[in-house]
Amino acid sequence: MRFLTRKDTSCHKVTFLCRPEDRGVIPDPVRAKTALPEWFRRLPAVDAAYVSTTNDGLTVKRCMPFIDAMAAGWIVGLSATIRMEISDNGQTVNCGWEFDRTMVSNHGSHQVAGNPREPAPPCKFHNHWTIRTPPGWSCLFVPPLNRPNGLFEIVAGVVDTDTYHAEIHFPFFATGPDGLHVLERGTPIVQVIPFCRATTDLYADIRAENMVEKAERTSIFRKTLASDGWYRKFARAKR
Repeated sequence: MRFLTRKDTSCHKVTFLCRPEDRGVIPDPVRAKTALPEWFRRLPAVDAAYVSTTNDGLTVKRCMPFIDAMAAGWIVGLSATIRMEISDNGQTVNCGWEFDRTMVSNHGSHQVAGNPREPAPPCKFHNHWTIRTPPGWSCLFVPPLNRPNGLFEIVAGVVDTDTYHAEIHFPFFATGPDGLHVLERGTPIVQVIPFCRATTDLYADIRAENMVEKAERTSIFRKTLASDGWYRKFARAKR
């Protein structure tokens, strides 16, 4: 899958558009790598307590696949503060806000009948940004990766943002305990990852590995064990 980056001049850019009256009022989308959660920022790269007991001690701060997932694309946050009241063991969700734009609405339960979240009702966060991408590029919308908030989770989806030039709203399920919860303005609700559709049409070659492939796999695995920075320096750099 090919992602949109600032250095990729052939792909131009991803554009976030809001209504003139919303500029400076609602928070801007931000690069996901600049919106890492506090628990991750506080985590040491190596936990000394575990070094003495496991000869390892490395945390996910040294895991590039984990970090790359968190850093991909952009984060869109809530346009305004929302009060979310969850009751009846999650079967009832009521939201309120003071902002002059719709923030949350109900989603038709019949559209997701039989889903694993039942009887939790499907709801929808209203997004006030229009996203435009170059021809041939779509956007994958997912819950902010590796950032569980314990209160809600959006439903993932893909939109062809090179042709659909309108605001995209985000269905979600409340996952928090019964009670009144406050979601502050700017709370991350979705991670936006642009990708080039042409690179997703791949043929699957499913078979047993040959001797050359086995040797390569073994070599890479041993190099990774020998140096926790090997993936960062070699495999990831090849992209």
